Amino acid sequence: MKIILVALFLSVSISQAESIQPILKQKLKCNMTIKYKTKPKKVNTFNEFLEEGIFYGRVRFNNFLFDAKTEKDEDHYIAGLGGSLIYKSAYFNGFSFTSGLYTSQNIGEMNTHITKNYKAGKDVLSRYAVSSKNDYGITTFAENYLEYKTRKNQLKIGDFKLETMLAKSNDTKMIPNTFEGIYFKSRSIPKTTIQTAYLSKQKLRDHSNFHHLFAYGDNPNDSYGKWKENDDGAMHKGITVSKLKERNIKDRLFIFEAKNNSIDNVTLKISYTTIPQLLSSVILESNYKIEVNDNFLIIPSLRYMQQFDNGAGEIAGANIKNDTTSYSNPETLNSSLIAGRIDFVNGDSSLRLGFSSVEDKGDILAPWRGLPTAGYSRAMGQTNWQANTKSYLIRADYDFSKIDTLEGLRGMMRYAINDFDDQKTGVQADSHVLTFDLVKDVQSIPNLSTKLRTAFVNGENNIISKNNTTKKDPSYNEIRLEMNYLF
Repeated sequence: MKIILVALFLSVSISQAESIQPILKQKLKCNMTIKYKTKPKKVNTFNEFLEEGIFYGRVRFNNFLFDAKTEKDEDHYIAGLGGSLIYKSAYFNGFSFTSGLYTSQNIGEMNTHITKNYKAGKDVLSRYAVSSKNDYGITTFAENYLEYKTRKNQLKIGDFKLETMLAKSNDTKMIPNTFEGIYFKSRSIPKTTIQTAYLSKQKLRDHSNFHHLFAYGDNPNDSYGKWKENDDGAMHKGITVSKLKERNIKDRLFIFEAKNNSIDNVTLKISYTTIPQLLSSVILESNYKIEVNDNFLIIPSLRYMQQFDNGAGEIAGANIKNDTTSYSNPETLNSSLIAGRIDFVNGDSSLRLGFSSVEDKGDILAPWRGLPTAGYSRAMGQTNWQANTKSYLIRADYDFSKIDTLEGLRGMMRYAINDFDDQKTGVQADSHVLTFDLVKDVQSIPNLSTKLRTAFVNGENNIISKNNTTKKDPSYNEIRLEMNYLF
């Protein structure tokens, strides 16, 4: 099916290239994910099925400057230039197809020896391709799927983006995180949205090809095999391809998620995610909107996550880095997480207070770019859902658009405190994180937007863990600058 979709994409691209016009058919949300403003229409003939399709183009430029604060890291600058060309066919008897070609070409430092040290900037290239083939570019059909859609239901089969609590596109770099499988969404129940998915593969943002969903690469014949499968920073390094193969376990991901708005001003969510024979989790979330007056809102929210070990802990242990020092039960991944926040929204400004606390059992596992503490206590680039971690966050947002000279400008500041378990050698040292974000929609060029992100991480450098080793200082500074042009 993928070959057929690619062929259709190329044939339509050639025949319809002259019809691409620089009009705004899509827009960027603050997190740089795409929201389509114009969508393909319904047609009555197969010829119209192709002719009435729509191209969505994006030129993207991303810069990453990393300022190391310790001798174990290296300063580096890396950038990516690329974008995407996506074709969505019209709907013929409810059916359509989408094919998306994405590319990222590295134009920054090309020092293979520091590839392993790239942090945020690693997603402009494939570390595996750089190390094994000296190839600094990614070009991939990250989206290729068939779709059937009715007024209240939607079915996708193929390679697609997904937005659930634990599996997301996380499109903040050059190429989004996508999945291979089957997806179904329904709004047939009043005031309720249901999403279900069966996923067989994943393509992380810095990979050219689809790979294992829940297995770390460990091919003994491949020096860089660790970067070929799921090498996400939140992936358990002990759950490997060879271990799953020995046990005849296939890492397939099943997702069920529901959102309900039956109660006035209340949103309830439930999510169930499972990998049979390995791991499963349940997330419950609620938020309540209190309208103080026409301009002022108070929105408290609460999230609870329970993780169940179905065999992964015995295979790999309680810590994602394979170091179970000071874990009360080193062979189980049973665990839980609770997080809360309260938002105060006053017109163009808002203030958020958030926290999260992870049970002192196993680490929480979520290597599918849906971040368990996102929106509550996580600040830019941080992973704060290991065992016995407590985090606190304050966030302020302001829309400057009402000021004539600052029209289209939005800003955000976050300050987070991450209190990790000092005795556990498999988790990082405590840190304080300060971030500033600015997003600017260029008014003179409606399709152009820019985003500046900065992070200042100050970590502890004198924490001695249980085995009398000093933890690495996690301090660093980081600057990201992104530019997007949509056509």
